[in-house]
Amino acid sequence: MTKIIGLTGGIGSGKSTIAEFISSLGIPVYIADEEAKKISNSPIVIQQISKIFGFKIIKNNIIDREKLASLVFRDKEKLVLLNSIIHPLVAKDFSNWLKVHRDKKLVCKESAILFETGNYKSCDFVITISAPIEDRIKRVMLRDNSSREQILERMKNQWTDEEKALKSDFVVSNTSIENTKNQIKEIIKQLKF
Repeated sequence: MTKIIGLTGGIGSGKSTIAEFISSLGIPVYIADEEAKKISNSPIVIQQISKIFGFKIIKNNIIDREKLASLVFRDKEKLVLLNSIIHPLVAKDFSNWLKVHRDKKLVCKESAILFETGNYKSCDFVITISAPIEDRIKRVMLRDNSSREQILERMKNQWTDEEKALKSDFVVSNTSIENTKNQIKEIIKQLKF
Protein backbone atom coordinates (compact mmCIF):
# COMPACT_ATOMS: atom_id res chain seq x y z
CA MET A 1 0.00 0.00 0.00
CA THR A 2 1.26 3.47 -0.91
CA LYS A 3 2.21 5.69 2.01
CA ILE A 4 1.70 9.45 1.63
CA ILE A 5 4.28 11.86 3.01
CA GLY A 6 2.84 15.31 3.54
CA LEU A 7 5.49 18.00 3.07
CA THR A 8 4.71 21.47 4.32
CA GLY A 9 6.25 24.67 5.59
CA GLY A 10 5.47 28.35 5.53
CA ILE A 11 6.16 30.63 2.60
CA GLY A 12 9.92 30.86 2.02
CA SER A 13 10.79 27.87 4.23
CA GLY A 14 12.45 25.99 1.36
CA LYS A 15 9.84 23.25 1.01
CA SER A 16 9.88 23.47 -2.81
CA THR A 17 13.64 22.87 -2.84
CA ILE A 18 13.13 19.90 -0.52
CA ALA A 19 10.28 18.61 -2.70
CA GLU A 20 12.69 18.63 -5.68
CA PHE A 21 15.23 16.78 -3.56
CA ILE A 22 12.67 14.14 -2.53
CA SER A 23 11.77 13.73 -6.19
CA SER A 24 15.47 13.21 -7.00
CA LEU A 25 15.40 10.26 -4.56
CA GLY A 26 12.86 8.56 -6.83
CA ILE A 27 9.75 9.43 -4.85
CA PRO A 28 6.90 10.92 -6.91
CA VAL A 29 5.98 14.39 -5.65
CA TYR A 30 2.66 16.18 -6.13
CA ILE A 31 3.08 19.96 -5.90
CA ALA A 32 -0.35 21.19 -4.79
CA ASP A 33 0.29 24.88 -5.52
CA GLU A 34 1.41 24.18 -9.11
CA GLU A 35 -1.64 22.02 -9.72
CA ALA A 36 -3.90 24.65 -8.15
CA LYS A 37 -2.48 27.23 -10.61
CA LYS A 38 -3.25 24.95 -13.56
CA ILE A 39 -6.74 24.24 -12.26
CA SER A 40 -7.45 27.94 -11.59
CA ASN A 41 -6.71 28.71 -15.24
CA SER A 42 -9.26 26.28 -16.65
CA PRO A 43 -12.12 28.15 -18.38
CA ILE A 44 -14.80 26.87 -15.96
CA VAL A 45 -12.81 27.90 -12.89
CA ILE A 46 -11.91 31.30 -14.39
CA GLN A 47 -15.63 31.86 -14.90
CA GLN A 48 -16.45 30.89 -11.27
CA ILE A 49 -13.66 33.04 -9.84
CA SER A 50 -14.47 36.09 -11.99
CA LYS A 51 -18.13 35.83 -10.95
CA ILE A 52 -17.07 36.28 -7.33
CA PHE A 53 -14.08 38.62 -7.69
CA GLY A 54 -14.92 40.48 -10.90
CA PHE A 55 -13.27 40.58 -14.30
CA LYS A 56 -10.53 42.92 -13.07
CA ILE A 57 -8.63 39.83 -11.91
CA ILE A 58 -8.50 38.42 -15.48
CA LYS A 59 -5.51 39.32 -17.65
CA ASN A 60 -4.90 37.77 -21.08
CA ASN A 61 -7.67 35.23 -20.41
CA ILE A 62 -6.03 33.87 -17.27
CA ILE A 63 -6.21 34.73 -13.58
CA ASP A 64 -3.89 37.58 -12.58
CA ARG A 65 -2.57 35.85 -9.49
CA GLU A 66 -1.02 39.03 -8.11
CA LYS A 67 -4.33 40.90 -8.21
CA LEU A 68 -6.22 37.94 -6.80
CA ALA A 69 -3.65 37.53 -4.00
CA SER A 70 -3.93 41.21 -3.09
CA LEU A 71 -7.70 40.73 -2.68
CA VAL A 72 -7.79 37.45 -0.78
CA PHE A 73 -4.82 37.80 1.57
CA ARG A 74 -6.39 40.92 3.07
CA ASP A 75 -9.86 39.47 3.47
CA LYS A 76 -10.31 36.08 5.14
CA GLU A 77 -13.87 35.70 3.82
CA LYS A 78 -12.67 36.12 0.23
CA LEU A 79 -9.86 33.64 0.87
CA VAL A 80 -12.39 31.11 2.17
CA LEU A 81 -14.53 31.66 -0.95
CA LEU A 82 -11.56 31.13 -3.27
CA ASN A 83 -10.49 28.03 -1.37
CA SER A 84 -14.02 26.60 -1.59
CA ILE A 85 -13.66 26.63 -5.38
CA ILE A 86 -10.05 25.47 -5.74
CA HIS A 87 -9.46 22.99 -2.91
CA PRO A 88 -12.08 20.37 -3.87
CA LEU A 89 -10.70 20.37 -7.42
CA VAL A 90 -7.11 19.97 -6.19
CA ALA A 91 -8.23 17.12 -3.89
CA LYS A 92 -9.84 15.34 -6.85
CA ASP A 93 -6.74 15.91 -8.98
CA PHE A 94 -4.51 14.51 -6.21
CA SER A 95 -6.75 11.45 -5.90
CA ASN A 96 -6.35 10.79 -9.64
CA TRP A 97 -2.58 11.37 -9.41
CA LEU A 98 -2.38 8.94 -6.50
CA LYS A 99 -4.06 6.21 -8.61
CA VAL A 100 -1.33 6.61 -11.24
CA HIS A 101 1.34 6.10 -8.54
CA ARG A 102 -0.38 3.34 -6.56
CA ASP A 103 2.52 0.95 -7.28
CA LYS A 104 4.95 3.17 -5.32
CA LYS A 105 5.82 2.49 -1.69
CA LEU A 106 6.08 6.23 -0.91
CA VAL A 107 4.70 9.36 -2.55
CA CYS A 108 4.89 12.96 -1.38
CA LYS A 109 2.31 15.72 -1.39
CA GLU A 110 3.87 19.18 -1.05
CA SER A 111 1.50 21.88 0.15
CA ALA A 112 2.11 25.17 1.95
CA ILE A 113 -1.33 24.94 3.55
CA LEU A 114 -1.49 21.20 4.29
CA PHE A 115 -2.71 21.84 7.85
CA GLU A 116 -4.89 24.85 7.09
CA THR A 117 -6.92 22.83 4.56
CA GLY A 118 -7.11 19.71 6.72
CA ASN A 119 -5.34 17.68 4.02
CA TYR A 120 -2.73 16.47 6.51
CA LYS A 121 -5.37 13.99 7.71
CA SER A 122 -4.99 11.97 4.50
CA CYS A 123 -1.20 11.72 4.94
CA ASP A 124 0.54 8.85 6.71
CA PHE A 125 3.41 11.10 7.83
CA VAL A 126 3.97 14.85 7.80
CA ILE A 127 7.31 16.61 7.46
CA THR A 128 7.37 20.33 8.26
CA ILE A 129 10.22 22.42 6.92
CA SER A 130 10.86 25.38 9.20
CA ALA A 131 13.19 28.36 8.91
CA PRO A 132 13.72 31.63 10.75
CA ILE A 133 11.15 34.24 9.70
CA GLU A 134 13.75 36.77 8.53
CA ASP A 135 15.39 34.12 6.30
CA ARG A 136 11.98 33.26 4.87
CA ILE A 137 11.16 36.91 4.15
CA LYS A 138 14.52 37.46 2.40
CA ARG A 139 14.06 34.33 0.26
CA VAL A 140 10.58 35.34 -0.87
CA MET A 141 11.60 38.94 -1.55
CA LEU A 142 14.37 37.65 -3.84
CA ARG A 143 12.24 34.94 -5.43
CA ASP A 144 8.98 36.83 -6.04
CA ASN A 145 10.06 40.44 -5.91
CA SER A 146 7.41 40.84 -3.19
CA SER A 147 7.45 43.53 -0.55
CA ARG A 148 7.97 42.70 3.10
CA GLU A 149 4.35 43.77 3.79
CA GLN A 150 2.96 41.43 1.11
CA ILE A 151 4.93 38.52 2.54
CA LEU A 152 3.82 39.23 6.10
CA GLU A 153 0.21 39.45 4.85
CA ARG A 154 0.53 35.94 3.38
CA MET A 155 2.22 34.62 6.51
CA LYS A 156 -0.80 35.75 8.56
CA ASN A 157 -2.92 33.26 6.61
CA GLN A 158 -0.62 30.33 7.34
CA TRP A 159 -0.07 28.43 10.54
CA THR A 160 3.13 29.24 12.41
CA ASP A 161 6.02 26.76 12.45
CA GLU A 162 5.18 26.05 16.09
CA GLU A 163 1.55 25.19 15.27
CA LYS A 164 2.65 22.93 12.41
CA ALA A 165 5.28 21.23 14.57
CA LEU A 166 2.60 20.09 17.03
CA LYS A 167 0.87 18.04 14.32
CA SER A 168 3.98 16.91 12.40
CA ASP A 169 5.81 13.62 12.59
CA PHE A 170 9.09 15.30 11.63
CA VAL A 171 10.27 18.91 11.80
CA VAL A 172 13.36 19.88 9.80
CA SER A 173 15.02 23.24 10.38
CA ASN A 174 16.22 24.58 7.05
CA THR A 175 19.16 26.80 7.94
CA SER A 176 21.68 24.91 5.78
CA ILE A 177 20.49 23.13 2.63
CA GLU A 178 23.06 20.32 2.93
CA ASN A 179 22.10 19.62 6.54
CA THR A 180 18.41 19.75 5.58
CA LYS A 181 18.94 17.25 2.73
CA ASN A 182 20.81 14.90 5.09
CA GLN A 183 17.93 15.04 7.57
CA ILE A 184 15.44 14.31 4.78
CA LYS A 185 17.51 11.30 3.62
CA GLU A 186 17.41 9.90 7.16
CA ILE A 187 13.66 10.43 7.43
CA ILE A 188 13.05 8.72 4.06
CA LYS A 189 15.20 5.76 5.19
CA GLN A 190 13.02 5.42 8.29
CA LEU A 191 9.80 5.64 6.29
CA LYS A 192 10.85 2.98 3.76
CA PHE A 193 10.79 0.31 6.49
